Amino acid sequence: MNGASQVTRPTVRVATDKDVPTLVSLVQSAYRGEQSRAGWTTEADLLDGQRTDAEGVADAVRGPDGRMLLMESDGEVVACCQLERREGHAYFGMFAVRPTLQGGGIGRVLLAHAERFARDEWGVTEMRMTVISLREELLAWYERRGYTRTGQRSAFPYGDERFGVPTREDLEFELLVKTLD
Repeated sequence: MNGASQVTRPTVRVATDKDVPTLVSLVQSAYRGEQSRAGWTTEADLLDGQRTDAEGVADAVRGPDGRMLLMESDGEVVACCQLERREGHAYFGMFAVRPTLQGGGIGRVLLAHAERFARDEWGVTEMRMTVISLREELLAWYERRGYTRTGQRSAFPYGDERFGVPTREDLEFELLVKTLD
């Protein structure tokens, strides 16, 4: 498990308002700051500042066309993701696994659960996401799970600190898609 700690009997559920502070902390720890360096999904070399905030997570939890899924093990939140129902597809984002547990299969399990949820609950046949194009290792991880790099790029929101403070000037997102069978 690449040094990752064990997770026993994980369960997945839809997040509620009471989960917002825990989810903000989890997402921040997985992507930014020194704590994120314990895992392999860190963006600490690309971005400083916050990855999300309570308002953004609360919007994802409460949105009529969205859900935040979280995975718990032994009563603790160990992973989460956002799903948003859009025209003909679902958007997948805010994916985070506790850094000390990354590499142990939790992310793979939660991603598969999110895909089933989007297909079975919303009837969508495609999942989409955007990933910072410089994140080759992460892009490869999604490709191994059936996602296709489209080559479609979109600008990083420079100047909007809700998404972090870039340490580089060449950040952009790439769209990935997967057909949900």
